[in-house]
Amino acid sequence: MRRSKPQPIRNKLDLADRTQVRLVRKRLGLSDAELISIVERTGNSIAAISKEAALQRATTLPKPDDAPPAAVIASATVGEQATTEVTAIPPNS
Repeated sequence: MRRSKPQPIRNKLDLADRTQVRLVRKRLGLSDAELISIVERTGNSIAAISKEAALQRATTLPKPDDAPPAAVIASATVGEQATTEVTAIPPNS
């Protein structure tokens, strides 16, 4: 007799199913180690895994390439000091 393949539970991640793990990793942009550590902490609920992955991305610091070089920052602060040192002309009364 033909048996139907058991359907997976849609909101749970089965770590034994490599295809499902690969798809979830690709969708969330995680490595194998990151996914396994999240599953150990939060469980196998895909919603909880997605939420934890979003929290991890939010708490990571931006890359240092995003910050301007120190010379640019120094020149900007010198320019600000020069504009703030302009003396005010007293009003004629």
